[in-house]
Amino acid sequence: MTPDPALIVEAAAILRAGGLVAMPTETVYGLAADATNDRAVARLYEAKGRPAFNPLIVHIADLAMATRFAALPTLAEQLASAFWPGPLTLVVLRREASGLSHLVTAGLDTVGLRAPAHPVAQALIAAADRPLAAPSANRSGAISPTSAAHVRESLGDKVDMILDGGTSAVGVESTIIKIEGDRATLLRPGGVAREAIERVIGRPLMGPRLGAIEAPGMLASHYAPRARLRINAREPRAGEAFLAFGPSPAYPHTLNLSDAGDGVEAAANLFAHLRALDALCAAKGLSGIAVAPVPTSGLGEAINDRLARAAAPR
Repeated sequence: MTPDPALIVEAAAILRAGGLVAMPTETVYGLAADATNDRAVARLYEAKGRPAFNPLIVHIADLAMATRFAALPTLAEQLASAFWPGPLTLVVLRREASGLSHLVTAGLDTVGLRAPAHPVAQALIAAADRPLAAPSANRSGAISPTSAAHVRESLGDKVDMILDGGTSAVGVESTIIKIEGDRATLLRPGGVAREAIERVIGRPLMGPRLGAIEAPGMLASHYAPRARLRINAREPRAGEAFLAFGPSPAYPHTLNLSDAGDGVEAAANLFAHLRALDALCAAKGLSGIAVAPVPTSGLGEAINDRLARAAAPR
């Protein structure tokens, strides 16, 4: 689904005027603001109820545009060439004269950059002629949106315009890699599997510093439904909904991430299924959601990361 080109032009004008636009990407829907406009970025934080110490990802068109805002080491260029446009964010040193709002980087000297693969996001960046700060288009800490309807449910009139580009194909946020010289650190697993990145760089990724918030998605509690979540459950308890993975008995109140046990399909379904089961818990008075184990290989690492944060104490 592609919006009328006139809507892209209108959305770009809203962004240049300091407004907020929800845009589709291949990962999840993003709440976009002009990343060079302090007031627009401050309004974005307010609309989401997002803590100001949590930095934002800046969406750009391509590698050439990225170099206007940050110094990209050779390793970063190598990864950008391999995975952009696509679900990979690179955290690199911001240029002092980048023009980016300091609110975007939450006081850090680094910035996360991503070139989205969705044609609507690319068209909006081109029409706005701005880098776009765009965290997920939902209340901070809640389930991420993978459709325009999810954005309307979560943010309502806090956004000036919602561009409907259909359902997000990847379904989980981007993988975030911090690059320092020839050192690559995995800050958040996501839509590009660890194994694919390690094949390109020829060595294992490093792990993040404990307790440091260097990129989005690193808070202990995040992506959470209202209902209590119980992960790595072999079966539901009485009064629980069930989020299954792979062949599963026919329990009541069940949705399956992937009957075939496919990680890519499971990632695409994760947030939509969590939303549906959360609504079912509220409607039926269920005690919570039990989630079946999901293997950690491929996109399973990102799925398990989201589930662990969704189940964390709030």
